[in-house]
Amino acid sequence: MKTFSMTHTGRRRETNQDYMFASETAVGMLPNLFLVADGMGGHAAGEFASRFTVERVVEYIGGASPGELVAVLKEAAIYANRLLFMEAEADAEKRGMGTTLVAAVCDGDQLHVANIGDSRLYVIGGGNIRQITRDHSLVEEMVRLGEMDKAHARFHPDKNVITRAIGVMSDVSVDFFETVVEPGDIILMCSDGLTNMVDDAQIAQIVSKPAGLEEKAKKLVDSANENGGADNITVVLIEPFTVEAEA
Repeated sequence: MKTFSMTHTGRRRETNQDYMFASETAVGMLPNLFLVADGMGGHAAGEFASRFTVERVVEYIGGASPGELVAVLKEAAIYANRLLFMEAEADAEKRGMGTTLVAAVCDGDQLHVANIGDSRLYVIGGGNIRQITRDHSLVEEMVRLGEMDKAHARFHPDKNVITRAIGVMSDVSVDFFETVVEPGDIILMCSDGLTNMVDDAQIAQIVSKPAGLEEKAKKLVDSANENGGADNITVVLIEPFTVEAEA
């Protein structure tokens, strides 16, 4: 396995409310763990929300008893949600804060994904791109209901309105996805600072080029900034299967 992660404030924001975590090695009972969170809230609340959530998820998983992988991810998200909600209730300046969260675990050729909000996970391989997660957003609901097509959704004025987030309510519902990854596939996790600035076709083109993960990640971030850089940009690239060079 090879990975590379990076985050950038973007061109128009003064602070970075995104936060990420990437471990190629075991975290608790999980063989690896990758997280991306995109915070929201006034002042420093969004920055606090994303970091706090990621840290609480890692904390919970690190101390969890052995059990079903999906159950541990779900319990970790619920644990983080409850604690973040309590933080918001206790501090008026943090009231209403929240964060997206997308989590991924690679277990052999099985990819397990948990998602809340509109940060995304894609699998890119053979020149194709598959969005595994489904956005919890107002425009995505409109697309599902046939009220808007996917092409126009990226430019809708309410594209940043999310319908589900960590920390906003005392309870949270988590979506789970499982898919098979094959040799040559690359997993991309990202905040909407990338996907609102760079369309799927361009993302696939960048990630499919013969280059290292670091170069691909930097090109994705540069492209988002070149197209306006309206938000914080976070990218996690994972290559699950790598052939080790012979000595």
